[in-house]
Amino acid sequence: MKVSDILRVKGNTLYTLTPDEPLATAVTVMAEKDIGSLVVMDHGDLVGMLTFREVLTAIVRNGGQVGTSLVRSVMDDAPLTCTPATEIDEVRRMMLGRHARYMPVLDGRTLMGVISFYDVAKTVVDAQDFENRMLKAYIRDWPAEDSQATAEAAKGG
Repeated sequence: MKVSDILRVKGNTLYTLTPDEPLATAVTVMAEKDIGSLVVMDHGDLVGMLTFREVLTAIVRNGGQVGTSLVRSVMDDAPLTCTPATEIDEVRRMMLGRHARYMPVLDGRTLMGVISFYDVAKTVVDAQDFENRMLKAYIRDWPAEDSQATAEAAKGG
């Protein structure tokens, strides 16, 4: 399974912002859209990722206030990325290795979407459920042995 399979199911709604926008604006968008991340774009290029992790760190650092920080000062400026052709198992390893919950998907320099760890986990579980159903159906439909052949084999013939 590939990242493109997740994007096909998930759809292509993207929320982005620029690095020079106020953090307060980003927090408002994240709350209104009920999303955990925003892709930071500058002149058509991905320059960072803002997740609730960076937001919370900035708020704690600022004494519990969003303050006047800009997205640029709190974003992850080196986010993990993948391509639509990346295998799901590789994405899972990458996300676990960096404790990343969100990953932008790039096709060259074009932003194709963002996948979350939830998306990856759901895909893996759905694939395992499908495989389990297929195996159970195969076992249930196992051809019965011919009783005559079984009897001859038991006699040694």
